[in-house]
Amino acid sequence: MASISANSLHFLTALLYISIPVIFTATVVDDLNNLQPPPDFKSTITNNCRRNPSLRYCNSTPSDLHQIFKSTIVASHLCNISGNPNCVESFPKIDLHAQPKIAPLYLSFTFFWKYCPLTILSIDLSNNSLTGDFPTDVFYCSQIQALDLSHNDLSGDLPIQNFSLLENLTFLNLSYNDFTECRISDTHFFERFNSSSFIRSGLVPNHKEFRIKAVLLLVGLPVLVLVMVVFWGWLCFLQIRNERKFRPSMLKVATDGFSARNLMMKNGRASAYRGVLRDGSEVRVEIYLDAMSRENRRRFVEQCKILVQLQHKNIVPVLGWCGGRRLRAVVTEWIDGENIETLLSSCNPPWKQRVQVILGIAAGICYLHQEWPQVGYNLKTRNIMLSADGEPLITRFKLLDDHHSSTKKTYEFGMFMLEIVTNRRGSKELDQKSVDIVEWVKSNYPDNVENVIDKRMKKTVEIVSEAAEVLEFGLTCIDASNSHQPSWDRICDLLSDISSTAIPSASPDHWTSRVQRGGGRKHVHHRGVQ
Repeated sequence: MASISANSLHFLTALLYISIPVIFTATVVDDLNNLQPPPDFKSTITNNCRRNPSLRYCNSTPSDLHQIFKSTIVASHLCNISGNPNCVESFPKIDLHAQPKIAPLYLSFTFFWKYCPLTILSIDLSNNSLTGDFPTDVFYCSQIQALDLSHNDLSGDLPIQNFSLLENLTFLNLSYNDFTECRISDTHFFERFNSSSFIRSGLVPNHKEFRIKAVLLLVGLPVLVLVMVVFWGWLCFLQIRNERKFRPSMLKVATDGFSARNLMMKNGRASAYRGVLRDGSEVRVEIYLDAMSRENRRRFVEQCKILVQLQHKNIVPVLGWCGGRRLRAVVTEWIDGENIETLLSSCNPPWKQRVQVILGIAAGICYLHQEWPQVGYNLKTRNIMLSADGEPLITRFKLLDDHHSSTKKTYEFGMFMLEIVTNRRGSKELDQKSVDIVEWVKSNYPDNVENVIDKRMKKTVEIVSEAAEVLEFGLTCIDASNSHQPSWDRICDLLSDISSTAIPSASPDHWTSRVQRGGGRKHVHHRGVQ
């Protein structure tokens, strides 16, 4: 780049005086790198300041001369780029609207803004995707009347106090930026300009958007909470359901590979193991060995889903099931106690305890009859366990038993009562005509009741009388002929009535009178069983 001639220098000093830069042919960056101030530049600056002391460079030091010279170069380029009609005579505006490639460059020239020409009245830096904080260098141009920084991405706090430097500013546009919302104490600043100056600037809340957000908050929050509650409830349901459904591998681990030392029972159709789950709880795992069709597996699972819902103090809690093709099992709590068969054969329980066992099992059966009539169960004395607090528990269920009718249930309960009184086991089913224990009791009742009462039990007059009542009630439940067998609705009403008063404190006709009212067979006291 050729050096500046004397005439050019004189022209340049004139421009400095009226704050209009000269036009150069090279780019602003090239001119800044290649051009140097002429030798008499200092004297020119001094003369200009003598004529007009208000020029911004008048209080500068000799070391600032190079910066002042560079500002004239930038002013020359910027005046032409901004579309001013005659940069030799006037430089009224900086217009970098929608020029995102060069706007940041000119904003970076702090030395230009420091010596901003006094003729500039308007600055337009809109629509340039500018980022970061507000460009505070524009405050050097304190004489401006219009400033447009709209449609950028400026953020952070707006230096509101600095706007007091721009006394002539009448037009301001900061819309469509992302500034930090101003404090209430800054309301005077907003009163100075039109509200259109701050549309979606972030400086003031958008009342329309606020109303929309308020509505969304008031409506959406309860809906969101409801959805979350339903969602978490569903997750809990799935978790509970999954916890109740055991995989074969889980049961194998719990029983130590179905080891022989954990085998508690085995017959032709099922086997039972003692196991320990991962959480340390002990369980009884009853495995069904017989082959099962796909339809029966489905029914098996449906019945197990019912078993896990049973809640009664006389029914063992069912924890879950396994319904695989190769392994089907029901998992219940482990009852660490003795069964009724063992209790009768080895401990000779007193009469009062025997009655409590009968009433407890009857209460469990009534619960099943009223709430879950489709559930079958096994009332053999070896399958009735005593809990830690002495409550008798039904521990085994009959799955896929379509023949477990109400009549059969009543029959099994009658047999259970006879076994409790006599300490003998029935070995035949209802459809067999010769049932040993039943025939034996009938042959001794009512004249020789003492012969069938457990021989080890103390036989007071009161106990013998009450045992006779229990035996008659048992025979009534067993007798399915001639509609003598009472319905379970009647039995439950009866047992509900007498459960509040223990049998040992009842009158001799305590059971018999209620059976008669309940629609069972007639009282046959001292006259034989028909």
